[in-house]
Amino acid sequence: MMALRLAGTMPAATPSTLPSEASFRAGIPKGTITDYVWDQSKVFPGTWRQYWVYVPAQYDPDREAAVMVFQDGARFVDPNGHFRVPAVFDNLIHQAEMPVTIAIFVNPGNKGMPAPKQRRFNNRSFEYDTPDDAYVRFLMEEILPEISKHYRLTKDPDMRAICGNSSGGICAFTAAWERPDAFRKVVSHIGSFVNIRGGHSYPAMIRKTERKPLRVFLQEGMNDLDNAHGNWPLANKKMEKALRFMDYDYRMVWGTGGHSSKHGGQIFPQTMRWVWRDFR
Repeated sequence: MMALRLAGTMPAATPSTLPSEASFRAGIPKGTITDYVWDQSKVFPGTWRQYWVYVPAQYDPDREAAVMVFQDGARFVDPNGHFRVPAVFDNLIHQAEMPVTIAIFVNPGNKGMPAPKQRRFNNRSFEYDTPDDAYVRFLMEEILPEISKHYRLTKDPDMRAICGNSSGGICAFTAAWERPDAFRKVVSHIGSFVNIRGGHSYPAMIRKTERKPLRVFLQEGMNDLDNAHGNWPLANKKMEKALRFMDYDYRMVWGTGGHSSKHGGQIFPQTMRWVWRDFR
């Protein structure tokens, strides 16, 4: 287990402060990104959502690829966002610092098509903040089988990761907690481990449940939210303490920011190196 505290003011995620790995580089093989719509869900009936699939240039159809799923997928695939995952993956895969990985960027569902300029998807909290197995079943029964029609995805849970911010962060943890046979690597940025729909119970459950074979990365800002649902920094501190108590393979990175993805984006390449450190 590893814990790291980062001190100092976190700068804005401008091009000058983004990690170098977040930029496409000349001579580095570039993966492809294809966008899709899923409106046939049986787990979340009546929902509509976009999702994107990134396939690295090194993908070999005769070999199974590692898998990483991102909640709030549009934010992670955005070439002008804080994470710019396709560029990071292009660089790290080329440098053999992570496995050949197909990334799946899944937006939360909306009951019907979102209205123009609609900012929030109306099924997001239900899907992400509820501490049950519905979301991971949606992935395992619907999204991954659909993508597997076109690409060879690994079934090895140690080669599957899941990532999210805020409610997407607790969703990532819930998916692996409920189905460690499906996902064993978790990345949560500013995770909402508070009482929105009962997720504040995780620290106690972690302490009282036999350790699961998970690797967990948590990132949080000391000036994150404090509202009627709870205190985000305190909730993440409780998660950190529970994971340490149960001797999980985890890393906690603290910054001074608020409820923002800037810090998570700045450290994302290093996060990937830690998460995939022993993939060979």
